[in-house]
This record gives sequence, C-alpha cells and structure tokens, in this order.
Amino acid sequence: MIRKTIAASAVAIAALVSGCSVGSTTAAPASSAPSASSAAMPKSEPVSLDIPSIDAHSSLVPLGLNPDNSVQVPPVSTPLQAGWYENGPTPGEVGPAVVLGHVDGNKHKGIFYRLKEMKPGDDVDIARRDGSTAHFEVTKVDQVPKDVFPSDAVYGDTSDPQLRLITCGGAFDRAEHSYVDNIIVYAHLVNGSH
Repeated sequence: MIRKTIAASAVAIAALVSGCSVGSTTAAPASSAPSASSAAMPKSEPVSLDIPSIDAHSSLVPLGLNPDNSVQVPPVSTPLQAGWYENGPTPGEVGPAVVLGHVDGNKHKGIFYRLKEMKPGDDVDIARRDGSTAHFEVTKVDQVPKDVFPSDAVYGDTSDPQLRLITCGGAFDRAEHSYVDNIIVYAHLVNGSH
C-alpha cells in the first residue's frame, strides 16, 4: 500500500500544462468502492497505456518528485507522452497507481485531451515490463477545482489494485496561465494476464 508520507508529498502535482497544477487542499476520503477484482499482480514497471474509448495510446515514462515535493510531469513539449508516478504502486499492485498526462501543450492536443469523455465501464490497459497486462475498468470520472483536489481519494491507501488517470480541465485562466480544474479518472483492476 502507498505510505501516507508518499501520499502527502504527492499532493502538489506540478504543472500538467503550463501553469496547470493540482491543488494542495485535502478533503475527500477514498470513495472508490471495493471491487470484485482479480488478485493483485506483483510489482512490475508499466511500459505503455492503451485507452480505446478515447483513442489514447502512449509509452509510459517514470515520474518522481521535484525538489519542492511536487510530482514531475512529462515535458509539455511532448504532450502525447504519459507518465506514471514511480513512488507509488505499479499498475496492478494493491493501492492506487497514478498516471499523469497533458490535456494539451506546445499548441497541440495532449495524450489526455479526451480524458473528460471517459465513462464508467471504459477499459484501460497497461502493459508491464514483465510481459503482463493490467486490465482496468473505469468506475468514476470527476472534474474538480484544483484548489480542492481530493488527494486522499487519489493517493490514499486502497485494499485492492486501482488506477488514477489525471490531467487538467475546465476553463483556462489566462492570467494564471493554467486550467482551473483537474479531470480524475478512477478505475479498478479487473484482470491481469500474461
């Protein structure tokens, strides 16, 4: 399970798009209901992401923490690149694995440009270094103001393997050079295969 210290340090995710960040306020408890998912998978680095419903396909790069304890993001100059938070569980392990991507960048659509269109029941497949695939099913899609980002729900401990997909959304605040909201997709593991 993800340790609370990691959860606390990951509250302030750095800009997903120039100036777009996740707010630092914690509030909502983990709200994804326990699922009848398959057994947890062993630790294995994720290598690629496939979301057929929104035509999103990307390799995955590891993302750590910046010196200010914000989570690193892929370069905005490569907006179609997604990344996974390497200090948390790998996709398929017990706990919330976190994948981040840009909504746009460098005047182009980003990997998660259509993330807000996802719906419960949509599939997310993550290929892993060990040759297995973690198959997730979406349970919830939220759009939340970044100043009330639900860090407990996103990073808090879970009793089963879960996944979070995060990008920016809502209106673009030109004065702040950032989007005002975050789109968060919650999913649970339905099966892992080789």
